[in-house]
Amino acid sequence: LSRETKEGAIGVYMNNSIAIMLEINTETDFAAKNSIFLDFVDLIGQFALNINHPSGLTIDDFLNQSFSDKKISEYFTEIITKIGENIVLKRLSFITKSLNSEFYSYVHNPYRSNIGKICVILKAEVNDNDDISKQFGKNLCMHIAASKPLALDINELDSLLVEKEKDILLSTIKSSGKADNIIEKILEGKMNKYFSEVTLLNQPYIFDTDKKVRKVVSDFSSNNLFNILNFELFVLES
Repeated sequence: LSRETKEGAIGVYMNNSIAIMLEINTETDFAAKNSIFLDFVDLIGQFALNINHPSGLTIDDFLNQSFSDKKISEYFTEIITKIGENIVLKRLSFITKSLNSEFYSYVHNPYRSNIGKICVILKAEVNDNDDISKQFGKNLCMHIAASKPLALDINELDSLLVEKEKDILLSTIKSSGKADNIIEKILEGKMNKYFSEVTLLNQPYIFDTDKKVRKVVSDFSSNNLFNILNFELFVLES
């Protein structure tokens, strides 16, 4: 089957040691909202929680794993036959828990509590994961879903992406005919604006736009350490 799969769903699965996000695509939105398909997403999510998670596990490696004497790829073959659409595992991401760390998650416009089209997992080092911390973690996940950062901080951005953005901005500024020393200043300002749009810690916090996320986290940490370690954002791209 080579039919286009631009619809589907993203699922979030967590236990005490690992958090998993996976995207399974279908051909139509109708199939993606079908309970048979959503049950299948949950089934694959549970499989993912219960396998060994060597670093660098690829989608093909995962599909070759077996459950109940059947390869995971065979479960996909069965659901394709049942629903009558092409169904593919597009993405799979694992985040392992470390000492003193906690997972937080958010599903935007969910089909089920853990399945939707935009999903976020956040991993943070926390001293006391009380109700206030849990809500703060969820709020940060909601911020990520809304603001869609590409990385946690500037140094974690893809360097090729940064260079490309710099080249585009520089050619635009140069075409205005300004002097070199002014060009540098303008470029610096525009790059800072770019960083504030694409890196989580430098974005204006959606619940208090006068503050950057970095400041909000720092303020929160003065009462209870909360240190963002990493995050995963999946957006269904149709």
